[in-house]
Amino acid sequence: MSPFRATPPITTDWEHFEFTVDDGVATVTLDRPEKLNALTFDSYADLRDLLAELPHRGDVRVLVITGRGRGFCSGGDVEEIIGELQKMESAELLEFTRMTGAVVKALRECPIPVIAAVNGVAAGAGSVIALASDFRLLASSAKFAFLFTKVGLAGADMGSAYLLPRLVGLGRATELLMLGDKIDAARAEAIGLASQVVPDSDLASSASALARRLADGPALAYSTTKVLLTRELDMDLGSSIELEAITQALLMTAKDHGEFYAAWTAGRSPRWTGR
Repeated sequence: MSPFRATPPITTDWEHFEFTVDDGVATVTLDRPEKLNALTFDSYADLRDLLAELPHRGDVRVLVITGRGRGFCSGGDVEEIIGELQKMESAELLEFTRMTGAVVKALRECPIPVIAAVNGVAAGAGSVIALASDFRLLASSAKFAFLFTKVGLAGADMGSAYLLPRLVGLGRATELLMLGDKIDAARAEAIGLASQVVPDSDLASSASALARRLADGPALAYSTTKVLLTRELDMDLGSSIELEAITQALLMTAKDHGEFYAAWTAGRSPRWTGR
């Protein structure tokens, strides 16, 4: 556990989704298959809080997010969230929208690689959770739908209008966020939304293989790369080059860089420690 963790203990039991850790690989399984893993107020809050805790646990090098059953995540539950939102005043509504956005902010700022293993539909908030992940592995039957305009809300929600154009370009992002139509896995891969598309039967093993590769690799280098990719999105070139220069000089003192040279000299594979 991180020495900089304060008094509150690390949470060991998450009520609103399944959470496991196995040899450096954490897995969140959204577990409401009867509702295509639709999110509730509580599951949003738990995701936000889990992502804040992960860097302090000390036993997680990569996070996999997936859904149980036929869907990844169909977005916010219509009855449990949208119905309740009709009763709220503006201040409460703003508190809710800030909470949902905090999930995406935490996904991008968590210094741990995140893999979305998308089985079936990723719609609404589910599509943005996948979008905010570092890798999107799609089953061939998977579909994306940024549904916000379909329910009379702005297509720009939870950071989608910031993230999606940077991934697929402004024109395609405009189409996806404004029209809200479903796109299949093949098109998602063609426009750069999917990192990889695999047969449905191979999704779990493909996600596991990628997670294992990340967990067994130079974790500090992976973490730093993610942090720089996020921070440099809005920097000018000179600022980016200076930040990267400082970062590389720091990592040149890390144990993993020294281990690479020792392994190269000895003609063996590096034994990465993430330090």
